[in-house]
Amino acid sequence: MLNSRLRVLVILCLVAGAFAIGAHSAGAQNPQTTRLLRYPDILGDRVVFTYAGDLWLGSRAGGQARRLTSHPGNEVFAKFSPDGKWIAFTGDYDGNTDVYVMPSEGGEPRRLTWHPAPDQVLGWTPDSQKILFRSTRTSFSQRFDKLFTVSVQGGMPDELPLPAGGLTSYSPDGTRIAYNRISTEFRTWKRYRGGWRQFVSLYNLKTNEYDEIPHTDAADTFPMWYGDAIYFDSDRDGVMNLYRYDLKTKKTKKLTDYREYDIKWPSLGQGDKPAIVYENGGYLYAFDLNSEKSSLLSISVESDMTFARPTFVRAERFINSFSLSPSGARALFGARGDIFTVPAKKGDVRDLTNTSAVRELWPTWSPDGNGLLISRTNQGNTKSMFAHRMEAEMKSALPPMDTRTDLVLPGHRIQQRFCLPRRP
Repeated sequence: MLNSRLRVLVILCLVAGAFAIGAHSAGAQNPQTTRLLRYPDILGDRVVFTYAGDLWLGSRAGGQARRLTSHPGNEVFAKFSPDGKWIAFTGDYDGNTDVYVMPSEGGEPRRLTWHPAPDQVLGWTPDSQKILFRSTRTSFSQRFDKLFTVSVQGGMPDELPLPAGGLTSYSPDGTRIAYNRISTEFRTWKRYRGGWRQFVSLYNLKTNEYDEIPHTDAADTFPMWYGDAIYFDSDRDGVMNLYRYDLKTKKTKKLTDYREYDIKWPSLGQGDKPAIVYENGGYLYAFDLNSEKSSLLSISVESDMTFARPTFVRAERFINSFSLSPSGARALFGARGDIFTVPAKKGDVRDLTNTSAVRELWPTWSPDGNGLLISRTNQGNTKSMFAHRMEAEMKSALPPMDTRTDLVLPGHRIQQRFCLPRRP
C-alpha cells in the first residue's frame, strides 16, 4: 500500500515537473531575438525600428530584419504613412537633424526640412499627405518645442496654432489632436510628480477648443488616437504601462501590467491589424488592439557590427581623473576605463590596467611612490583596490614600448591611443 502511494506521488511529481519545464520553455525568450531595437513603428505585418543608428524593416511574425539605411549618422523616429507607401524619419545625412522620407520598402531618402534647429518626426496626417514633426525653430526657449507639418512633396512647413507641443497624434478625421504640451521622455528621472509632468491634452484645430484627459499626478505620455479611444503610456501604478481612455464613456482602462521595466516608445499602427508596438526590457512587443494581448516580436538583426570592431581611439579626449606622483616625474590619468601613467618630460606612456569590461578611475599615488589606489567597477560593483607597483611585473605584463609619448597600446576589445595634451 505504501509502495503504491509512493509510486503515485513520484508520477505526480514528474508530471508537474514536465508541465513546469514546458511552461518555462514557452515563456522563455528566443535566443535569436535581438535586443536594443529602438523607436519602433508598426503597420499591418511590417515593423520599422532603429538598431545601431540605422533603420531596419522587420516582420510582425519575427525572423530576419532587413537594413534600410547605412549612413554613419543616426536615423531615428521612423513612422509609416497611413497608406503604407512611405516612411518618414529623422536623420542627419547632411550634418543637421532634419525630416526625411523614403519609400516604405527602401530607397533613397529625400530631405524635407532645412532649418538649423533639430526636427523630430512624430507621425503623419491621416491622409498621408503631410508629416508631423516638432522643433524649436520658432520657440523663444530651447526648453520646449512647437508642432509643424511639412508636405511629403516638400516645401515650407506649416506651424500648428499652439504655444508648445510634444508627442502628438491626430484624430481619424484630422480635425483634432491629442498631445503632450511638454516633453520629458528623454529626461533621466522616473516617477516624477512635479510641475513638468506630462498629461494628455485635446485640441480642436477648427474650433480652437481645448480639453484634457482626466489625469492624476502621474505622467501620461505618448498619446495615440484610434477610433473613439486614446491610448497612452502612464506610470500611474509606478511602472509605465499602456492605458486606454474611451472618449464616449469617459473611462480609463489599464491594458498591460508590467512591474519591472517601463514600456518605452509605444507607437500605434492602424489598418487591418491595428496594434501598438513598444519596447520593454530591451525587446519589442506588439499589443493587438482587438484581442488586447501582447506578443514578443522575435526579430533578429544580423549586421557587420562595425561599431563593435577594434579601432583607434584618442584617449586624451576622455580623461576623467588624474594624480601626480610624489616626485612630480610622472602623472596618472584615468581615461576610457583604464589607468595610464604619463611622463612629465621624457619617457613612455603606459597603460597600467589594460582591462576589458572593467572600469578603473580616480587613481592616487601612494606617498612613497610604490603603490596606487584605484577605484574599479566590475559588473556594477564598485570597490577601491591598492595595487603595488613593481617594475618586474609591469615589464612582463605590458607590451614592448618605445620612447615616444604618442603610443598605440592594444586592448582586449578597443585599442587605446593616448596622446599628451598639446601645450598652449
